[in-house]
Amino acid sequence: MSIQSIYMERSLQLARKGAGFTGSNPMVGAVIVSHDRIIGEGYHHHYGGPHAEVNAIDSVREPSLLSDATLYVSLEPCSHYGKTPPCAALIVARGIPRVVVAVTDPNPMVSGKGITMMRAGGVEVTVGLLEQEARELNRVFFVNQLYKRPYVTLKWAESHDGYMDHLRSSLQERAPAMISNPLTQTIVHKLRTQLQGILVGTNTALLDDPQLTSRKWFGSHPTRIVIDRENRIPSNAALFNGMAPTILFSASAREPLPATAQVKQIIIDFSKETNRQILTHLYNEQIHSLLVEGGATLLNSFIGLDLWDEAYVEQSEIMLYSGVKAPEIQGEMIEAKNYAGSMQFHLKSKITRNFL
Repeated sequence: MSIQSIYMERSLQLARKGAGFTGSNPMVGAVIVSHDRIIGEGYHHHYGGPHAEVNAIDSVREPSLLSDATLYVSLEPCSHYGKTPPCAALIVARGIPRVVVAVTDPNPMVSGKGITMMRAGGVEVTVGLLEQEARELNRVFFVNQLYKRPYVTLKWAESHDGYMDHLRSSLQERAPAMISNPLTQTIVHKLRTQLQGILVGTNTALLDDPQLTSRKWFGSHPTRIVIDRENRIPSNAALFNGMAPTILFSASAREPLPATAQVKQIIIDFSKETNRQILTHLYNEQIHSLLVEGGATLLNSFIGLDLWDEAYVEQSEIMLYSGVKAPEIQGEMIEAKNYAGSMQFHLKSKITRNFL
């Protein structure tokens, strides 16, 4: 690996520190090098905060060195006023002569404009170093910008013989099958902190009465999203406990809504395909990453429409012998891990892999 690639790899490493905190913004890292020495580093810490380039420039103890420095950044510097001023203009103003960009920004407000602004200001700009790695780091952001929908991650646990649960008609009749173990449950809660929304269907809400929070891991709770076509979920359900915002997708208005300030209802047309309607509404609600946790009918509907980008499938050593059949999914196997009697398979959609 060249020394330039090492500097860019460091910018990607810094960018990952923002995972789970940047909201709809991408994860970005920046490294400033002068005479083969790193003189400044920064990353985008949280949504609405200073961008990576600003933090890197502010970290330089000897600003005079900027006039002969190279800035390595994992994503094209912005060229427009948003939550913060344009980073491309700041780079020009601070007299940094060289910038190496891993990948151009897919956002139409930026795409290529930041590079053009810097070059117009006399900056030598190189693009494409570790491009694939940079795209992969921000695949959520790329899906958002290119498809105008949330990045969809599917998750379920199944028995060794391919069942998700017993056949049940109510929570009172029979408790759900315990397929996950305490360790894998904690891992799922960690995943929840990294995504903005979590979606289940009516039957899951009624049969399991889930909280859908990330209480077993440090971090934010996702927005809870429930399909409740006929307004069947009772007002005392755990989903309405006020611990996190809840969005209901229904065919008609529910009156009154459960008495918590964080419940919102959105009416959709169930005579038409619902998944794309839901994704469009969630994108407009600024939910840019979505975890779909079940049940089997809902998961299969996303798989059947190729509306998924990533999947985590836990397969336990437990045998159920009968019950609710788990979905079948085809994708590129990224990783398989063994967690105390359970294998977790991590897959990515070939559609996503192709465009990235």
